Amino acid sequence: MQVVWFKRDLRCSDHAALTRAAQVGPVLPLYVVEPDLWQQPDASHRQWCFVAETLAELRDDLKLRGQPLVVRQGSVVEILEGLMRQGRLSALWSHEESGNGWTFQRDCRVAAWCRDNGIPWHELQNHGVWRRLQSRDGWAKRWDRLMAQPCASAPQLAPVDIVPGSIPTARDLGLGSDVSPGRQSGGRGAGLERLESFLNQRGEHYQRAMSSPLEGTSACSRLSPYLAWGAVSMREVAQANAARQRALLPAEKSWRKSLRSFSGRLHWHCHFIQKIEDEPRIEFENLHRLMDDLRPKTPDAARLQAWEKGETGYPFLDACMRCLRSTGWLNFRMRAMLMAVAAYHLWLDWRAPGQHLARMFTDYEPGIHWSQVQMQSGTTGINTVRIYNPVKQGFDQDPTGIFIRIWLPELAQIPDRHLHEPWAADNSAEVIGRHYPERIFDHMAAAKAAREKIWEVRRRPDFRTQADVIAAKHASRKNRSRRKTPSPKGSAQLDLPFGETS
Repeated sequence: MQVVWFKRDLRCSDHAALTRAAQVGPVLPLYVVEPDLWQQPDASHRQWCFVAETLAELRDDLKLRGQPLVVRQGSVVEILEGLMRQGRLSALWSHEESGNGWTFQRDCRVAAWCRDNGIPWHELQNHGVWRRLQSRDGWAKRWDRLMAQPCASAPQLAPVDIVPGSIPTARDLGLGSDVSPGRQSGGRGAGLERLESFLNQRGEHYQRAMSSPLEGTSACSRLSPYLAWGAVSMREVAQANAARQRALLPAEKSWRKSLRSFSGRLHWHCHFIQKIEDEPRIEFENLHRLMDDLRPKTPDAARLQAWEKGETGYPFLDACMRCLRSTGWLNFRMRAMLMAVAAYHLWLDWRAPGQHLARMFTDYEPGIHWSQVQMQSGTTGINTVRIYNPVKQGFDQDPTGIFIRIWLPELAQIPDRHLHEPWAADNSAEVIGRHYPERIFDHMAAAKAAREKIWEVRRRPDFRTQADVIAAKHASRKNRSRRKTPSPKGSAQLDLPFGETS
């Protein structure tokens, strides 16, 4: 009996582990609901609801192929132990997972158990991330070759006499209330629909509109949660995008630019996950260790809470956070701004705000997330110090204030011309401090103070040595001339914020 352990790869098409296992013997497709995993500080109700919907569809898809998904709850080692005693486990198959620290330790325990019990565990590559990578040189070409390989076909399975088990609810797992009425629905079908509609209807102006919090809602692919949880594979998306580009007519210039830009972000999706695969400490420690004493380890609770609730007194910033809390999604530039404000203007250590954003993102992907959290906090040592001005971003990305009006109805009395700076309105006293909070920081003064503190560290003579080591290990090879130690006017690598597949 070949047990195929599903993790963040909830599909049966282009699933190498499933296909290979079926060539060896009868297959038991298994998903283990791990309560301890879902009690981690980066897990949330909205994420589990998305996963549960995807599991239900995966079960139906597998049933059509002969054997429905088997769901068990508890410790993976204990579940495998039980299957072995029942004579239902000869070999374990799965995809490699570049998850968070908890899943890494869990996989270590599974590997030790398999060795102790003589059970072979076959881990196959899931997408464009390589284990034990020696050098980043040639990484993009290797990614292209992998994505060009044929997608594995979903195999037919022989039925197994075993109770499938139930898929628990978020309440069953003890997950707290998490109202997200605009959350995307889980399931492979929804992911394929997003892919088709993006490539053929919605994506024409992707390159131009992706930064807008309004237009980006439709113009972005919205595939990120389906890729994060594996309802669709990166290879399927990359090949569909390449086929669409080949079919474009010469006159379809906007489509060509947008799909080329989208292709770049598919590469960057895996580029960032590769970082946590190569250096798992990114989730817990500053990548550049001279940043260790930069910010207080204990966050200012009042400031953190105001930021989390979208009550900082800065309308565009607060609208973005409230949109994220309600929908589980936000376009990449706005995600970057949220994190940058927490790190620079509020001067919070990145760990607590990073965990909050992880819980809010339905498309939470640990490798992308923690690399980006550190990047937007200035602790990587190899990226530009980018301090977003929350007022200027509002004028740039929401000039008419439509987005703010949607999410901040308490500002209805503020005239349009003062919507981004309501404290300047003639009737501000009637609104500010009564219906909408006072500003909890001065954005210009806070940015100036943060910049001085960051550069005090970056100008240290020993900063360059460590930054060069980090760049050699993690920086993109696309533009070698930019892979020098950063200065106030330069960057060590291309800066792309959150949501590379957004």
